[in-house]
Amino acid sequence: MINTNDKKIRKLMLVTIATTVILVGILSGCTGTEDNNEIQTLIIDGSTTVFPIVQAAAERYMDQHANVDIQVTGTGSSNGISGAGSGKTDIGMASREIKASELETYPDLINTTIAIDCIAIIVNPINPVSDLSISQVKGIYNGAITSWSEFGGSGDIVLVGRDSASGTREYFYEHVMGKENFSSSMLEKNSNGLVHDTVAVNQYAIGYVGLGYVTSEVKGINLQNTKGDYIAPTLQNVKDGSYPVWRYLYLYTKVSPTGLAEQFIDFILSGEGQEVVQDEGFVPLG
Repeated sequence: MINTNDKKIRKLMLVTIATTVILVGILSGCTGTEDNNEIQTLIIDGSTTVFPIVQAAAERYMDQHANVDIQVTGTGSSNGISGAGSGKTDIGMASREIKASELETYPDLINTTIAIDCIAIIVNPINPVSDLSISQVKGIYNGAITSWSEFGGSGDIVLVGRDSASGTREYFYEHVMGKENFSSSMLEKNSNGLVHDTVAVNQYAIGYVGLGYVTSEVKGINLQNTKGDYIAPTLQNVKDGSYPVWRYLYLYTKVSPTGLAEQFIDFILSGEGQEVVQDEGFVPLG
């Protein structure tokens, strides 16, 4: 038989338990649940042209989201596309459109345009040559022209270009070289940064890079457009369409992006994200 005191004790225990449950629920709502505090990771790889945009955007995004870890590496557009297609990465960066052979292998891949870029021809700042036509650049890179004396300079031309994984090389090959082979003397570098650095220390070198890699350490060549004008590789000249060799920059995902990948891509496309694009020396959309 249960006495009155036992009933009072049991009732008090039940009230205490209920109160504790309510307090835990309130605290969880204020501080976030374990799931909300769990670190979310996004893996991104690909184009070294797109890299500075995505890296800067990732740093800003992580500053605003303490539970997000975005890891960005630049190993070339081909690796960006294959990584996203195979699921090795969440997002692939590319400075070119996907090839038919890649789309056949990875039919679910889709791209999102995030910025506009140009291919800038760069030389060492002490090189007296400032203007070239696209046909002259082609002649330099296919080996038909080997000396700066052809353009009023001096010394043998040192060719610097990109490796086969590069989207910049692929675009240059199609739109400047007309799909003609590069000279076998071309030094192949695996990033825009290495092309820039090589040209910066060699007075006879010439290279091609994305617009964001045109700095005071190198000189951007003025390229002749279809009107016969020589146009410098600048943000404004790419924006107004006067610079002749430009392209879109992409992020690739396997099917439509969802979750953190979608949120991060949306951030890059936002007003704040497009400010990052311009801050990094590229042309924002719109």
